[in-house]
Amino acid sequence: MKLMNWGVFLSAIFFSWAASAAGQHAGGHGHHGSPIGELGSAAAVTQTIQVEMLDTMRFSPASFSVKQGQTVRFVIKNAGQLKHEFVMGTQKDLDAHYELMKKHPHMEHAEDNMLSLEAGKSGELIWKFTQAGTVDVACLFPGHYDAGMKAAIKVGSVASK
Repeated sequence: MKLMNWGVFLSAIFFSWAASAAGQHAGGHGHHGSPIGELGSAAAVTQTIQVEMLDTMRFSPASFSVKQGQTVRFVIKNAGQLKHEFVMGTQKDLDAHYELMKKHPHMEHAEDNMLSLEAGKSGELIWKFTQAGTVDVACLFPGHYDAGMKAAIKVGSVASK
């Protein structure tokens, strides 16, 4: 029960941030207007990016390039022996979430912008990048983030016509 309560707590924090950033009511759907984008649909996917999570506390590759407005399917494989996660966010939000994870390392959570995988498992995350800039990626399990398990998604702006 405690794990569920922390999941609800983190969801409330994240969605209130996303809603305030987007000017929506709390508990709004997705991350519309968020600097990291929003949940994408499989029908809109224009690119697939393969990512491995490694026990050397690295993502491979560690950087990706996409275009603003593009919907990407991330096919993520945990190639290690430890549980890892792929969480997209702003640097500020990842830092704050990591501080909570250090205090509550067994907290389970699942949001549209994250995927947790046991050793040897694979999964997919589909995301639409609505704004140009950098979207940060990290594994927020205690010790992994500090060891440098981070990546960056460079979102190029679309030239106006």
